[in-house]
Amino acid sequence: MKNIVILTGAGISAESGLKTFRDSDGLWEGYNIQDVATPEAWEHNPVMVQQFYNERRKTVLEAKPNAAHYALAALEEKYKVTIITQNIDDLHERAGSSTVVHLHGIITRSQSSINPELTYPIDGWEIKMGELCELGSQLRAHVVWFGEPVPMIEHAAMICTSADIFILIGSSLAVYPAAGLIGYVDRDVPKYLIDPNIPSVNVRGEVIKIREKATIGVPALVNELLKD
Repeated sequence: MKNIVILTGAGISAESGLKTFRDSDGLWEGYNIQDVATPEAWEHNPVMVQQFYNERRKTVLEAKPNAAHYALAALEEKYKVTIITQNIDDLHERAGSSTVVHLHGIITRSQSSINPELTYPIDGWEIKMGELCELGSQLRAHVVWFGEPVPMIEHAAMICTSADIFILIGSSLAVYPAAGLIGYVDRDVPKYLIDPNIPSVNVRGEVIKIREKATIGVPALVNELLKD
């Protein structure tokens, strides 16, 4: 069974109505990312940061997977599929994908403020101030902020080295270290890039560009792969 490795970015979730800070001049839902998505922001104003992610979590829970998410889940009928996502939502899982690596965390879990390896499910959509981890520190969103390490990046790089087919969906390849993952894919592996605005990539080997939004390009490619 061939291995398909898929890297997804904001473009696939945008079609489910989820915005990112890159939608508008470095603002995320009207907030400057430095005020809500850094360790310094949490230290300066934890109440505001907590409220921001509570609101984002509520939006994620109200969103629904789209045709691209469901198409990727269908690939498991014929292939071993691993999705590496830069997104913090759980739409891949809700669409039925069984192996999803979240590079930047997942907003539907909480984590300890002092040990990011301590994570917990969230009952509902809100983390309250005063809710503590087992070490006694305030719980926060299980999201990797700017300036924090990306703990899953080495694991993701190893996954990319094993790909027989690589698909990039809805990513501008502007955020590192995630943007460097395509460089770990073997040169002989076919690489599919799906986005209305294909990012420039400096990789060797076959690159197939599909200039479509995810809900159009992904189902079309999946249909072809399931025919082979």
